[in-house]
Amino acid sequence: MFKVLRGNPTPEELAAALAVVQARAAAASSAAEAPEELNEWSDKARNVPRGGLPQPGPKAWRSSAWPR
Repeated sequence: MFKVLRGNPTPEELAAALAVVQARAAAASSAAEAPEELNEWSDKARNVPRGGLPQPGPKAWRSSAWPR
């Protein structure tokens, strides 16, 4: 239900506003129903090297960029 507080919108403007509100409500309800698919490209674990992160110690900054 809409209530116009100011102005005098045309029927076309009211229809456009209603269409936007309905579209956003439908998108929000469908997003809440469907679980998000797991995307391996966005997985944060991909950024950690297989051997783990370099251990702190003398000259650790040098080996931080070396391939393992």
